[in-house]
Amino acid sequence: MDRAFALAGSLSAFLAVAAGAFGAHALRARLPPEMLAAFETGARYQMYHALALLAVAWAATRWPGFSVRAAGWLFIGGTVVFSGSLYLLALTGARWIGALTPLGGLLFLGGWIALAAGLAKGGPPS
Repeated sequence: MDRAFALAGSLSAFLAVAAGAFGAHALRARLPPEMLAAFETGARYQMYHALALLAVAWAATRWPGFSVRAAGWLFIGGTVVFSGSLYLLALTGARWIGALTPLGGLLFLGGWIALAAGLAKGGPPS
């Protein structure tokens, strides 16, 4: 599982860099400032949580357990829902999509709590 989270984190980081470059170069002249800001927020949080997935992959090798794995899946789900909804909002202008963004934020928060719980109860490093 640690390899899957490392792979997911690496691919997500690649996509976050690509999205950031796309926003900075292709969208800057095409989107209103508030939509561009939403797109950039999606890319930023995707990168934060791509790095978090790499941390989960490492933690899973030292403190294996349900909570650490759950954190990885919550970070993946949070990225899809939070960043994905912001990308769609910015690109389509459909404001109702923004209602999904807080759900992604809750997934991120759950991931951080799960990671903390997994590290706290994981015992000494293996």
